[in-house]
Order: sequence, then structure tokens, then C-alpha cells
Amino acid sequence: MKVQQIPLNFQIIYSARPDQEPTVQIITVEEAKRRKSICSYCEDGDEDDNNDDDALPVLKNQSVLLENMHVEQLARCLPARVQGYPWRLVYSTQEHGTSLKTLYRKSASLDSPVLLVIKDMDNQIFGAYATHPFKFSDHYYGTGETFLYKFNPVFEVFKWSGENTYFINGDVTSLELGGGDGRFGLWLDADLYHGRSNCCSTFNNDILSKKEDFVVQDVEVWTFE
Repeated sequence: MKVQQIPLNFQIIYSARPDQEPTVQIITVEEAKRRKSICSYCEDGDEDDNNDDDALPVLKNQSVLLENMHVEQLARCLPARVQGYPWRLVYSTQEHGTSLKTLYRKSASLDSPVLLVIKDMDNQIFGAYATHPFKFSDHYYGTGETFLYKFNPVFEVFKWSGENTYFINGDVTSLELGGGDGRFGLWLDADLYHGRSNCCSTFNNDILSKKEDFVVQDVEVWTFE
């Protein structure tokens, strides 16, 4: 029997479940990379539902932005090295005012990853997990565990694409996460009032907000300890 060869720029995905017929999908390598870069809570939910209670970490402070649903979804996508640690609120615009300098100052003593949570005036919640605390820097820093996320219309995480290492950068004028060709995955100004989200090559992400330019309503920064 003659077997037809499939071009190398395609991948075959075989899926089989006890309650369903086996399925086979043939997709392009580009589509496979896109799927790998996006972590969906809906897909994670197909795993053991009995672990739901264990997925919710302890928050040492009350959040005005995150509900239990948000916390649980984010916790499932965090790297193993911060799993199980309580979350502590480091900075909040409601408590500390709207200033990037204050955010840097509150983060100065940290030696652990941080979670940035933003709510804009369209009531969209999104942000980033950063492997290093936010700080003044004249160059990009961080590692490939850094990722962007958004909750609307569904929860999605945008992981490192491997295309560049423009993870985190901050100075007195702005905070940037992800970059390439003058486009930032997430950008905030010095007053934490105006922001921007572009599709960037670092994470191959979607725009995190409803539109590229957004107005910030509140910001929180959490650490794990």
C-alpha cells in the first residue's frame, strides 16, 4: 500500500478520551506554536476537577480587582516554584496612589517574582507575571517564565515565544513588558494612568485590553512568599 507523505511543515495531533471517539487533526507548525503559547483555563478545566479546592492560594491581603475565579485561574498557570506560596499585596493604586516611582519603591526590597494586575476603564482585567520585581533599569531583564494574561472574553495566558528576550524594562517614564519593532505587549506611563497593549514578538500575544490605548482604573502588584 502506498503511503502518502505529509509535508514537514505540518503536525498531526491524535486525541482519545474514554467517552469519545478518537480524533486526528492535521495543523500547521505555525498553528501548533500559537496553541503552545496560549494557556487556556478552559482547557485546564478538563483535568481533574477534584483539585479545584487546592488551586486557590491564600491571599494575605484583600484584593479590589481579583475575585476567587481570577485567583484560581491565574494560580493554575504560575510556575512551579511559586505554587503553594501565599500571595502578598505589595502595591495598590487605591492604597499607595498612582505613581510608578512608588511602585518601584514598594518593590525594591523584593527578591521574588511578582504578579501585575490591571483594571482599565472598560472594566477589563489583565496583566503580567514577572520573574523579577519591577525596578529602574537601563536594559531588559527577566526570564522566559514571564508571561502576559487577560480574562476577556476568556482567560488566556501568552507565554514566551522565544523570538527575543524583551521581558521587562522600567525607567522613570514607563514600565514595559514584551517588545520588538517598537511595539510593547504591555506599557504603562509614569502616572499609571495611560497604558497601551500591542501584539509583540516576545509573547505573540493578542491585545490585552479592548483597544490598544487604554486608561487605567486600578493597579495591584502581588508577590509570593
